[in-house]
Amino acid sequence: MEMKQEQLELIRHQLHRLQKAGGFYAKRLEGIDIDAIDSQQAFEKLPFTWKGDLRDAYPLGLQAVPDEEVVRIHSSSGTTGTPVIIPYTQQDVDDWAEMFSRCYSFAGVTNKDRIQITPGYGLWTAGIGFQLGCERLGAMAIPMGPGNTNKQLQMMIDMESTVLCATSSYALLLAEEIAKRGIKDKIKLKRGIIGSERWGEKMRRRIAEELGIELYDIYGLTEVYGPGIGINCKHNCGMHIWDDFIYIEIVDPKTGEVLPDGEPGELVITTLRKQGAPLIRYRTHDLTRIIPGKCACGSKFPRIDTIFGRTDDMVKVKGVNIFPSQIEALLSGIEGASSEYRFVIEHIDGKDTCRLSVEIEEGADRQDTAKRIGAAFKGKIGISVAVEAAAMGELPRSEKKSKRVFDNRE
Repeated sequence: MEMKQEQLELIRHQLHRLQKAGGFYAKRLEGIDIDAIDSQQAFEKLPFTWKGDLRDAYPLGLQAVPDEEVVRIHSSSGTTGTPVIIPYTQQDVDDWAEMFSRCYSFAGVTNKDRIQITPGYGLWTAGIGFQLGCERLGAMAIPMGPGNTNKQLQMMIDMESTVLCATSSYALLLAEEIAKRGIKDKIKLKRGIIGSERWGEKMRRRIAEELGIELYDIYGLTEVYGPGIGINCKHNCGMHIWDDFIYIEIVDPKTGEVLPDGEPGELVITTLRKQGAPLIRYRTHDLTRIIPGKCACGSKFPRIDTIFGRTDDMVKVKGVNIFPSQIEALLSGIEGASSEYRFVIEHIDGKDTCRLSVEIEEGADRQDTAKRIGAAFKGKIGISVAVEAAAMGELPRSEKKSKRVFDNRE
């Protein structure tokens, strides 16, 4: 994607500021002549930033403004290592609210809507981000947070919520509970804003059909504001990215080479206006592509494809690389197989073994469906797997993100 002149100017301003601010980026940019970065090609020679760099900067090595300008911090969960602490200035908070409000508008949400927010609040960026955008838009926020499904459904009915904000896992759980309790006629939902985890087409269809709503993918990550830096429009052909706040690149995950529009690779983000903790060429690990051309909605904002995996969620079994997105795509093409699965890898008696548990839709022949899943896995992914047919609702549900791949090898 061609860099705009105003983006280049904003980046140069950021780089000058970071060189003077001290901390992580002052060291990273040491010896670099910022004035010589006068083109996209020159910018692409700057070093990448990695998640490991951000962890090494713990707790506040990324901070690029004085303490008195920081109004809040957010943090990654730290479940896979040292957490990443991101400080925000008031401008950062306002910019985030503006982007999120724009997301709601793209999804057809107005200030007449009642938005039920189920993602978590606190250090995590999700819940408070959904609320910021809701308040900026002028809609009614119903800040439930996660869990307590009975209370969620009661408030959804009593408050006549029209928009549900949730992870795909929790949206599915709520949809199943609504169907189980026979209360769909009492639900006024029209739209769902879904984020925080990747989800397959089959899961999307289940949620949309069971709740009778339009679904929108919202994108973001803690290191870059949080959710709200992009969303799909009603045409559902990729997520529009707010390129007046961030600049995106797609690179080869192995070589770091910038790839042409349309080619899949790893998403790299540079923040254009962020003050508290700007990021330069941050490798997100998310795999996607820039969609060429204009969207049918007429928006000027560029699009990336739905995230189809992460460079760090791959598992290797018997020399074969397996991504969760491959399993989801495989199941979506098999009649009778639901969207819910659990893939377990273990090392037993000196060899790796794989077990795939899949919920089979009611009315489908479990044995036959399991056999077809096993054959498809061998044919498309390249290894044999023991398939276990589960009843609908048998596999665990989550109120947050669902973990579906378990590598139990030591």
